[in-house]
Amino acid sequence: MLYVDPALIGAALGGRALQFVGDPVFDDAPLCTILADAFADFPEPIGDLAAPGLIAALADALARRTGSPSVTRRLPEKALDTARRLLDDAVGAVFAAMLEEETGLDLYILARSFRDRFGTSPHRYLVGRRLERVRAEITRDASLADAADAAGFADQSHMRRHFKARFGLTPGRYVALSRRGDHAYQAK
Repeated sequence: MLYVDPALIGAALGGRALQFVGDPVFDDAPLCTILADAFADFPEPIGDLAAPGLIAALADALARRTGSPSVTRRLPEKALDTARRLLDDAVGAVFAAMLEEETGLDLYILARSFRDRFGTSPHRYLVGRRLERVRAEITRDASLADAADAAGFADQSHMRRHFKARFGLTPGRYVALSRRGDHAYQAK
């Protein structure tokens, strides 16, 4: 079950209230994807950086179900480049408010625009950059714990879950295969 404060949905819709969803039981593949994304890090709570993207996507999907007009999308290129640079350079925690302050964009506009331009949410982009750092570190023979720490993951198990979900094998298996010289399994 996922509960989202209606005020957050309204904020994601630019201050508009969500119209009544007349048929509460329906099959909607994009909405299912959004809900699956919400639980991708379970049992970890939804992170501060992930929340705006999930809420914006959920608000858009629900508005679509009611026939409401979508939120105007704009692609503020310079601000999006700033957000991507901050995520590329991040080692520690990245908070949505920090991106909002640095880019001058509302959290929900940033989340929508970032997804429209880069094909993923700021949170997933950050996780991807961190996983690339992990691969680089373990290729240089760093321990898995050191690689997780250097890349900014909370701990090794957090890194392992994301690594396996992204690349289809555990970091330990990746190390074993890469040391064997079996490049067929190395993620591109």
